[in-house]
Amino acid sequence: MLRWLIGGGREPQGLAEKSALQTIGEDQTQNPYTELLVLKAHHDIVRFLVQLDEYRFASAGDDGIIVVWNAQTGEKLLELSGHTQKITAITAFPSLESCEEENQLILTASADRTVIVWDCDTGRQIKRVSSFQSTVKCLTVLQRLDVWLSGGNDLGVWSRKLDLLCKTNHLSDTGISALAEIPRNCIAAAVGRELIIFRLVTPTEGLLDWDINEVKRLLDHQDNILSLVNVNDGSFVTGSHVGELIIWDALGWTMQAYERSFWNPSPQLDTQQEIKLCQKQSNISINHFTCDEENIFAAVGRGLYVYNLQMKRVIACQKTAHDSNVLHIAKLPNRQLISCSEDGSVRIWELREKQQLVAEPVPTGFFNMWGFGRVNKQASQPVKKQQENATSCSLELIGDLIGHSSSVEMFLHFEDHGLVTCSADHLIILWKNGEQESGLRSLKLFQKLEENGDLYPAV
Repeated sequence: MLRWLIGGGREPQGLAEKSALQTIGEDQTQNPYTELLVLKAHHDIVRFLVQLDEYRFASAGDDGIIVVWNAQTGEKLLELSGHTQKITAITAFPSLESCEEENQLILTASADRTVIVWDCDTGRQIKRVSSFQSTVKCLTVLQRLDVWLSGGNDLGVWSRKLDLLCKTNHLSDTGISALAEIPRNCIAAAVGRELIIFRLVTPTEGLLDWDINEVKRLLDHQDNILSLVNVNDGSFVTGSHVGELIIWDALGWTMQAYERSFWNPSPQLDTQQEIKLCQKQSNISINHFTCDEENIFAAVGRGLYVYNLQMKRVIACQKTAHDSNVLHIAKLPNRQLISCSEDGSVRIWELREKQQLVAEPVPTGFFNMWGFGRVNKQASQPVKKQQENATSCSLELIGDLIGHSSSVEMFLHFEDHGLVTCSADHLIILWKNGEQESGLRSLKLFQKLEENGDLYPAV
């Protein structure tokens, strides 16, 4: 186990970033991750991590192999080889609670245009499907129906035994970039800048076969959709390459909220000119979302934004949370947020209540509800001022984990075993709670001394 030296090791990329980027010294009293294990097994960029159960996870990347690890000890349990090119998607397929005999499965898709199903307990390759006409970019499990979806140039529905139940026609050469299950047996699929709603028709007494039907196309985004996640049972959210964020009604597929005010375009510019101008000014791609019951957390370019669902406005933001683009974020139960970035860092934030944001004012008009339109600039000044003063929270940096030498692609959080990160430096790092690990080592030492009879000296 290595002891991590908190603090130094990373310099900001430029003077502008240096003045805007929040920093933290060695005194990180709220950061529990003070020990780390470096796990080596991959020979190329590690892009994916997937949790299998309470103590195991799998990693995959551009070398085409999948590795199963013990999250508690860092031990490599299995190495799965079968793909000839990089992994493009991975997901776990848990066994049904009613079928104890079935083992948990791992599904992996590759640029070699195959999908392989693995037994994650034995490492055995159960079945390989090579009938795809394009690379599968996303895999989604519908646990309730015990089926899984493959998203490429078309959308396929598959059984646990890898029987093709139904599929759509060719959708687009760009392929499906994201999938989400929504109510009433429907699926939302991001295809370029379009959001397509499909309905699954399950077998009944009068209909023996599965079917999938396109029911609606939503064309409200101006550029490619990068992020798509469920918010709750009644809504989901999408984010695009040029910073458009849309919250949708999951039942009626109508817009609940729309926002693309990450920049202030000139009224003389048309939409495409605005987008080009915005891209030149700064990167505002919405790279990732995560949600809880109260808020949507968005990774926008190098920044982080917190949008409150009940108040229908941004309650906190950090415009420059990292030196480079934020790739992945996750919300922890204790009002903490973790983010990782192309700059090689992993940062821990705490959402704190505050009357007003001083260092990070919220952009005017951010996440306005759909339907208000543009108002007169002078008339809106009191409203803008009121919104800025009403900002109720701030994101405060409480931890900075420096261990990777290249882009951190994503991470997993285990409640009992710490944090797992993967990177373009080919490494996986298992970050441990130093105080907890020290206590466990002391306990093991006392147990060993007691077993050997050395704990109590002979009288």
